[in-house]
Amino acid sequence: MDFFGIIFGVIGSLFGYVLWFFYSIFKSYGIAIILFTIVVKIVLFPLSIRQQKSMAKSARLSKKQQELRQKYANDTKKMNEEIQKLYDKEGGMQSMGCSSMFVPLLILMGVYYAVASPLTNTLHMSKDIVTNALNNLTVMPGIGNQFTTIYGQLEIVSIARMTDGGIFLNDFFSPDDVTNIVNYAKSFNFLGLDLLGKPSDGFSALWLIPFLCLVTSLAAQLVTMKIQGTLKQQQGCMMGMLLFTPLFSAYIAFSVPAAVGMYWIMSTLTSFIQTLILQNFYSLNHMIAKQEAQRIELLRIQEKNVTYSYNPKKRNITETNNNNVSSSGKSENKKNKNKKKK
Repeated sequence: MDFFGIIFGVIGSLFGYVLWFFYSIFKSYGIAIILFTIVVKIVLFPLSIRQQKSMAKSARLSKKQQELRQKYANDTKKMNEEIQKLYDKEGGMQSMGCSSMFVPLLILMGVYYAVASPLTNTLHMSKDIVTNALNNLTVMPGIGNQFTTIYGQLEIVSIARMTDGGIFLNDFFSPDDVTNIVNYAKSFNFLGLDLLGKPSDGFSALWLIPFLCLVTSLAAQLVTMKIQGTLKQQQGCMMGMLLFTPLFSAYIAFSVPAAVGMYWIMSTLTSFIQTLILQNFYSLNHMIAKQEAQRIELLRIQEKNVTYSYNPKKRNITETNNNNVSSSGKSENKKNKNKKKK
């Protein structure tokens, strides 16, 4: 197994505990995925708020930076100096980097591994026992042709749903493990959909999963951009990217088990709800105004704490020196005038 496979396998195993917790309560894998998605969004909500604040600060600094570029358009050196002073004063343009894109992808891959390897990552059975079962079942007459390299564990769960499926599993798993697999297999039927199946296996009701992935992703992006006022700015290649993301999500949902596609749909819907909450309570305009008020208040406090010293003697000496210079200048001017007269 490669490095990323090991990393995602570990994450999938951790997510498997959460999915198993919800499954053990509701005995439904569909409900477990819904609750898991909500919990993930709640946990990551502070990260979303931080990202919103970072975007607000970047927008505020970008506006000031643009003003400096216009003011010193003919003096590049001065412009760079003023921009650097702005960064030093404001703390620079903070950015979340790639975390805003990497974290959701990491979670998605973790869910994929939890779903694709349910025996080891969700039921947490011994990997050696599962591997031994796969090696023997793949060559067993009558069922061996059902197994694939990637989704072998899902095929074992599918066999457990067969009327005599337990007979094939008794030689490789303990009676308790067989019972857990059989009960677990029943939980994948959700709203008439078999979440173990893949839409790519053939035309079925599971095609609804990639279709909903496409519709929810596209609708969420369009509504979000309209709310934020950035929809009209999308032109050319940007509009192409706007359409590419939903199409890509639909393709992925078409190729993987329906449970993963269902997670993607729920993630899109919860992300959209999160966007509405952030827009109402943490909108960019609100955050920019709040940060500007905090900055002004901080400057006021700093100025208030500055200690001013007054030294009358130093002032008298300075004034005397100024008077002497002034008198000396007047005398010199008077001499120059007399010379001209002569």
